[in-house]
Amino acid sequence: MKTLYQLFLAFNSTWLIAVVFLVKEKYKFNFLNEFPTYYSWVIFVLIPIILTAFSFLIAMRLPKDRLQSSSVKEIELANNNFLPTYLGYFFVSLGVNDVPTLVVVFMMIYVFTFLSQTLYFNPIFLLFGYHFYFIKTSGSVKIFLITRRQLKTPGENGFEKLRRINNYTFIEL
Repeated sequence: MKTLYQLFLAFNSTWLIAVVFLVKEKYKFNFLNEFPTYYSWVIFVLIPIILTAFSFLIAMRLPKDRLQSSSVKEIELANNNFLPTYLGYFFVSLGVNDVPTLVVVFMMIYVFTFLSQTLYFNPIFLLFGYHFYFIKTSGSVKIFLITRRQLKTPGENGFEKLRRINNYTFIEL
């Protein structure tokens, strides 16, 4: 289940590249030919949002874990750390001129995202009220935490309902 979820998270994290390309190229669904093009664009944007919502249901099946408040030594907000990466993705997708090139670029980024298996930053999580944090533990291990809570002070909060995505990435549902 963990590997399936990791594949799914990597896909959700990189799919916005295709959305930007499809909107740029003014693609539209055939069944919406009678409607303005932006109807298709709305669906293109809704697809990753719906898939991200679905990822929360899948996450319920991941292994449970916890982190004691006494073992949290540092908290660093990571929401903004990934903005340059996503801006790069968007600029790449704007520079792609055809579908075969998009497929190759998407697959390369997808594979690298999956194989890195350290962070699964998906900007759509922000729409669902989640935040991203780097947490340094008392054992000097730096983990990536996805949670709805606003964290400020180390040792103030324990995490009893974590789900382990991999050894360094957790989501609190």
